Amino acid sequence: MSKGEDEGPGCHWDLHNAPTSIHCPVQHGTVPDPHPLRLPTTACHSDDMISMLTSQTGHPAIQGPPHTHTTTNPYPPPLPHDPVHSMFKILPAEGDREWHVGDELKVWIQMNDFQGLPRHQGGDFLVTRLHSPDLGAGVAGQVHDYRNGSYLAVFPLLWEGSAWVEVTLVHPMEAVAALQRLRREHPDRVFYKSLFRLGRESETTLCNVCLPTNHQPLCNFTDAHTGDPWFCYKPKRLSCDTRVDHAVGGFKKQLLTDQEKLLFQSGVNIKIHIHASGHDSIAVLPKKTFFSIQSSATKRLIKVPPSGYYLNGVWKALDGFTKHQFNDSSATTRCLKGKVIHIYGDSTVRQWFEYLNTFLPELKEFNLHSPKKIGPFMAVDSVDNILLTYRCHGPPLRYSTVPASQLRYVANELDGLAGGENTVVILSVWSHFSMFPLKYYIHRLRHIRRALLRLLNRAPGTLVVVRTPNLQALSPEVSLFNSDWYSVELHGVLRAMFQDLDVEWVDAWEMTLAHHLPHNLHPLPSIIKNMLDVALSYICPQQTKNISGH
Repeated sequence: MSKGEDEGPGCHWDLHNAPTSIHCPVQHGTVPDPHPLRLPTTACHSDDMISMLTSQTGHPAIQGPPHTHTTTNPYPPPLPHDPVHSMFKILPAEGDREWHVGDELKVWIQMNDFQGLPRHQGGDFLVTRLHSPDLGAGVAGQVHDYRNGSYLAVFPLLWEGSAWVEVTLVHPMEAVAALQRLRREHPDRVFYKSLFRLGRESETTLCNVCLPTNHQPLCNFTDAHTGDPWFCYKPKRLSCDTRVDHAVGGFKKQLLTDQEKLLFQSGVNIKIHIHASGHDSIAVLPKKTFFSIQSSATKRLIKVPPSGYYLNGVWKALDGFTKHQFNDSSATTRCLKGKVIHIYGDSTVRQWFEYLNTFLPELKEFNLHSPKKIGPFMAVDSVDNILLTYRCHGPPLRYSTVPASQLRYVANELDGLAGGENTVVILSVWSHFSMFPLKYYIHRLRHIRRALLRLLNRAPGTLVVVRTPNLQALSPEVSLFNSDWYSVELHGVLRAMFQDLDVEWVDAWEMTLAHHLPHNLHPLPSIIKNMLDVALSYICPQQTKNISGH
């Protein structure tokens, strides 16, 4: 990692030049990508690239709100949107209708204002699921925005019995516009710090991807290999190479206007269920055994099927992939025997290390004296020749304190792997990038992508598993820097960046949306178990039912 006083023009947030308000010198790696993405040439002005990346995925979770203009009064009167007066209706609204397994269920959603009058704009962030508490079943729905205040949610019918519709307003359109503004104008709303120390003298300075140019010298910690930018203000009496650690410094306050504050109220307009007009459930009959002219002639609206669904609390894949259940530790140990598993990323995938370390009795964690919840961590089963490691990705990191010596970038770590048929790489890089403009996330993923291409080229048998973002609980404060709306945009970029690579996916977004448990940044153990069953099924596709614990 390069370090030293920055001698260039400096890295700064330019808050006056919209729509791309950030200008920062970014160094690019020197190793060419043998399979480059077809990206616009104006990549540093990333609006076109972002739009193309998110539109390439065809993923049902991607629901882009309109780019909202900024005027002297960009919003209608306070609280124009009222989920209490909004409604959804199962279609067809009248007459008798039978639903069978294999059919599609269509639900019309109408968003109304606080007077109960229909809205005439789209862009609200809605998520939907179809579920059955009695059957432990659930599947995510796809939402189609007609841009006139009405929406259509579509669900595949995958199980017999009861099915209940749930429609949730995550954020109204005006709140999404405020989130867009915050990312554009206040990408530094989470700030970081580093301790510099030499002998008895120490100083703490602010750090970030970019820092305002106020003629104060900077320490440039931009990675020499990937070009990922990172800067700290230079201590007044110490040199840049005396940096000891990295930590989150805090969160900026008072970023919203008075009108915007009304758009982020728990119990009012953040993750509020919308009620049904009429029935909110249906009875699903067995799959038809005869040819139906009506069903064959009906145009199916689900173009990209969900990745899976829950039944009896167990995730079932829908893409032809055979998922096994690893219900006992012996089956899991047999699957991982002789394997080296490297886990890189944020705390949402650190949970996988913690789960396996607890679940497998012969796996013993080696004490590296690493900071709790940060790592790096390593566990070994010497009898079955299993090595499990975890390392967090490089900054930005919203952790308490990380030793500077342990700040490693995923792309560089991948370049250090030999790989091979007994090597598994698991990646989850998303949550800590939510407050930054998407071009910084794209830059990070581009270099991880190139490193994966190099790894898969030199060791084609290496298995790579990518965990997607997931939904989480949202308070007014959390919404401003880690909203599900930011996560769904990161999800779209992640899918697009890696879609043509030989990697496997664990769809954490749908696995948390379809489940009955409350949304949580760190999903609860039953969801983690299902995620790991998917990952283990990729590692051991040949496992039979009796070995897998069925």
